[in-house]
Amino acid sequence: MQKTFKRDIQALGEIFDFVERYSTENAIDASALFALKFIVEELFTNMVKYNISDTQSDIDILLRKNDGKITLQLTDYGVDSFDITRVADADVTQALEERKIGGLGIHLVRKMVDSMNYEYRDRQSRITITKNLE
Repeated sequence: MQKTFKRDIQALGEIFDFVERYSTENAIDASALFALKFIVEELFTNMVKYNISDTQSDIDILLRKNDGKITLQLTDYGVDSFDITRVADADVTQALEERKIGGLGIHLVRKMVDSMNYEYRDRQSRITITKNLE
């Protein structure tokens, strides 16, 4: 199931409805739904906040369940490359007041998924994650 969303933080409510509807239709349990909502919020928000291009293009979100896995894919158009798979892990061993700001969301996403892939071509950025449901 795929849907296009406006490049706007205000779209998160509609995105959560989309994820919940998909989860209900595909018998995805509450703990996996919680993770999916966190992951999609983090990835979508980063695309909106940190896109330094002047694009106003929409963002596509695809959800697919098969073979005991859920795949979530976000595609952003007309943007510069930013490979989140190469972002350094947040140092969670430091005291809060000593930590650098940023990176904790991606760190948590990495801990919640089984794979994360980044593709970039023709000013199109695509992040694909998979999470085992079993």
